Amino acid sequence: MTIITCIEDLRRLAQRRVPRMFYDYADSGSWTESTYRANASDFQTIKLRQRVAVNLENRSLASSMVGQPVAMPVALAPTGLTGMQHADGEILAARAAEKFGIPFTLSTMSICSIEDIAAHTTAPFWFQLYVMKDREFINRLIDRAKAARCGALVLTLDLQVLGQRHKDLRNGLSAPPRLTIPNLINMASKPRWCLGMLGTRRRGFGNIVGHASSVSDMSSLSAWTNQQFDLSLSWRDVEWIKQRWGGKLIIKGIMDAEDARLAVASGADALIVSNHGGRQLDGAQSSIGALPAIVDAVGTQIEVHMDGGIRSGQDVIKALALGAKGVYIGRPFLYGLGAMGEQGVSKCLDIIRNELDLTMAFCGLRDVADVDRKILLPGTY
Repeated sequence: MTIITCIEDLRRLAQRRVPRMFYDYADSGSWTESTYRANASDFQTIKLRQRVAVNLENRSLASSMVGQPVAMPVALAPTGLTGMQHADGEILAARAAEKFGIPFTLSTMSICSIEDIAAHTTAPFWFQLYVMKDREFINRLIDRAKAARCGALVLTLDLQVLGQRHKDLRNGLSAPPRLTIPNLINMASKPRWCLGMLGTRRRGFGNIVGHASSVSDMSSLSAWTNQQFDLSLSWRDVEWIKQRWGGKLIIKGIMDAEDARLAVASGADALIVSNHGGRQLDGAQSSIGALPAIVDAVGTQIEVHMDGGIRSGQDVIKALALGAKGVYIGRPFLYGLGAMGEQGVSKCLDIIRNELDLTMAFCGLRDVADVDRKILLPGTY
């Protein structure tokens, strides 16, 4: 494929180049995957108003997210196992985001560590935190994020229990991965990926192995992980983490107006309307479907961001029109990464930017700050 025109082109290329177990890990949802599909499909029912004879010179997509200037109101979402889509994947994605001028968010469950990203970038990146039972480990993670000068802490609240993802079970995805004969045969058909993995030492969970007590290598990680997600997580823990962190705090996983109001009360700087990419509660509302009610519930008391289902710049502008201050893309940049490494992530961002810019112009606007519900056709959202 010599011409990449859209995110779907990157997805098809990534599917050819990334081993099945890791491609499916990124490109799947829980149970029937109805929420995973709705995240993207619900954007299609929202229609835009086309305007004409408007001055479209000097257009700008520049904005800010939690006070950080951004080239466009888009951030790279935290995604686990990113370094299994492409060798050193988190480093490559972080570099592409820095060059573009948008935030990169590193997952707790990343392959490359906090220190790896800090060593290969100069702009502050964001760090996503899961709350584990081992509070000393959480303390150390927060200290490591502070030492790396992370610009914001993204606290995920929707993973106290793990949604069942059928594809992961069928593929034998685990930590460490089960090298079954079908998986080995499939990996052997991806020579580019295999050569990349042979050329890097980063193949484990860099933020955990060697840092959490009793996790000295990958073989002990699975048992530790299964025991660590905290079923007793509460808003008191959010308050403790906010005080412990002391910097910008973003709450991820809000899908209900009541929880949004609790996020405001917690003192967080922003919340992310997100259903974990359709990977947790199947049958939940899509993120774009939940966004308007949450925006209406909290008003300007907290910055509202949105994550889930973004596949184009047109999706971005629809989310902004419905009140999001910024959006996150996960699968689109993973497709680019799996397809073409750092160049693919940059290509993904170029596609999103171009589509956002042109759509904004067709809607008669020159500045992304002016995007609101007036650009949407009444009755379609």
